[in-house]
This record gives sequence, C-alpha cells and structure tokens, in this order.
Amino acid sequence: MALEPGISRTDEFVVEGLLLTNVGGTIGLSVLSTPGMIAMIERNAAILSYEHLPDGKATVGFEVCVKHVAGAAEGARCTASAVLREVVDGRKLRFDVEVKEGDRTVGVGTHERRVIDVAAHAGAPGAQPGASN
Repeated sequence: MALEPGISRTDEFVVEGLLLTNVGGTIGLSVLSTPGMIAMIERNAAILSYEHLPDGKATVGFEVCVKHVAGAAEGARCTASAVLREVVDGRKLRFDVEVKEGDRTVGVGTHERRVIDVAAHAGAPGAQPGASN
C-alpha cells in the first residue's frame, strides 16, 4: 500500500513515565506534558508512514503545530490519531493529528514529516543507531 491522502492510524497509550510532568512541582499532580503529547503524535505518524513506505525508507519529523487544550492525569488512557492529509513531491507528508482521552480532546493540530533514504543517512556525522524522531 502506498502513501495516499486519507490513510490513518490510531494508537492507544497510558499517561505514565517520561510522558509526565508536574510543572516543576507547581500543580500538585502529574499530568501529560506537552512534549510527551507531541512525542506520541510523532510516534504514531512515523509508524503510519513506515507501514506504507518501501524498504530502505523512513521519515523524520520537521514541523509540529499543536494546541494542548486539556489535561490528562497520570494513568489516563489516551489515543493519538493521525490522518495523512497531503503528500507533496512524494516526500513531504502533512498530517492532521489529535490526542483524545475518551471523547475529550486533549490536543489537536498538524504534523509534517519528510521521507528519507535510510542508507544515505546511516553514515552521516552524528548519526546514532536506534535514535528516533
């Protein structure tokens, strides 16, 4: 299957561990951090892309534009959803993204990724095996 507008993926996650913040101790509880939310958005879009790419190709994120509109407490079960809205020049991918806790929207926005040739980047200065974006 190819990268075509309209493909989508939803992934469930639990708000825990490195996804949490207590905002420097200022709010008295641990909640989903904005960077944690963005990480789950990027992860979901990256997996969606990867499932539709030929061998030797992957994607890297280069733009995130999201609003974190509601809190999600530690232990909450949330979903990250991505819908591929547009493919530009066969390599720039534009997604509509959303994070929800049940029916409640936690975050919403857009995310862009670029298709890369993995072999061309494997020997690049600073490349680290297993690093992700």
